[in-house]
Amino acid sequence: MNFKKLDDFLDKLTSWKIPGNDCIVIKDGETVYRHLSGYADIEAGRKIKGDETYNVWSCSKPVTCAAALTLYEKGVIELTDPLSDYLPEFANVKVEHKNSDGSVDLVPAKNKIKVKDLFSMSSGLSYNVDFPELNEVRKKSNGRCPTRDVVRAIASSPLEFEPGTHWLYGLSHDVLAGLVEEVSGVSFNEYVTENIFKPLGMKESTFGSPSEELVSRMARQYEYNDELGRAVPTDNSVSFKFGPDYHSGGAGLITTVEDYSKFSYAMANGGLGLNGERILSTRTVALMGQNAMNETQMKDINWSNLGGYGYGLGVRTMVTPADGGSNGPAGEFGWGGAAGAWVIIDPVNKLTLFYAEHLLNSQEPYISPRLRNVLYSCLD
Repeated sequence: MNFKKLDDFLDKLTSWKIPGNDCIVIKDGETVYRHLSGYADIEAGRKIKGDETYNVWSCSKPVTCAAALTLYEKGVIELTDPLSDYLPEFANVKVEHKNSDGSVDLVPAKNKIKVKDLFSMSSGLSYNVDFPELNEVRKKSNGRCPTRDVVRAIASSPLEFEPGTHWLYGLSHDVLAGLVEEVSGVSFNEYVTENIFKPLGMKESTFGSPSEELVSRMARQYEYNDELGRAVPTDNSVSFKFGPDYHSGGAGLITTVEDYSKFSYAMANGGLGLNGERILSTRTVALMGQNAMNETQMKDINWSNLGGYGYGLGVRTMVTPADGGSNGPAGEFGWGGAAGAWVIIDPVNKLTLFYAEHLLNSQEPYISPRLRNVLYSCLD
């Protein structure tokens, strides 16, 4: 293995628009690559050291789905069950019906949302967070927004389509966190901590309010301004973390590169962590990474950086590498986050890559396919 091309690519990014990045590769249980480039805080002159914490935004989603799958393995939930068996507020959801004159009617859904629809983003839930019921939760809770209260509010939001018929990126995994909380009887963060973080030795990861020490090490979050030609600092907030009591399964994880890689390698290794602790069975991890989309749903996955990919239980999953211009294998899976975090989980080669930056307009369509292809070109 020779990673010079990967070094050069990551350094190229930080000489372009990316303030700083950190990338780790683990193969067959060994860290075979780590590269730090650029700044954690440009204004303070603080270079990336490798111990920074990040808002990983939607890279939270694979962790949330893995946590929920531990309940599946315990027989607590079943993927084919109606969601309303566990969260009764979803018993009478409505679907938006667009009329030919442009008006919209709300009609009762014919299909029930199933638990698997949350995992596979086929529930019909969008990312709309501007609805009165959520604002009422904010008001009544003095801005604290407990997870279950928010999920009850989400249930009042109309669906974009009949459950199970299409794919749409939205709040499904936030609702999945609410499901975990409801059936486990503890907060979502507590459940993930006991069933994912502690077993894998992830001591610097949380869906809850981070400690002052974790906050002190957070890389500055930026947004690139094309007119100014530079990255402009932001306030390090996450728009989908509605309050301090809201554990967002879709976007709420704060972690470090080393911590997240402990999770991602466990998934690449069939559920078995670097420390020998198992969080999921090999069969369940295989199910998670299996394409769950039908022909119609595959057409909905039309993002420019997802060529060749389908979608499994909370992750993109490579179906036809040639269609995506990928030199990696079918079965590689993972996801990315709004501020640039991105993960490759490859059970075929027992390989994981985790990449972190902290730029809200993350340039993912440019970076992620190139990062993948450069990685695989370095493995020979």
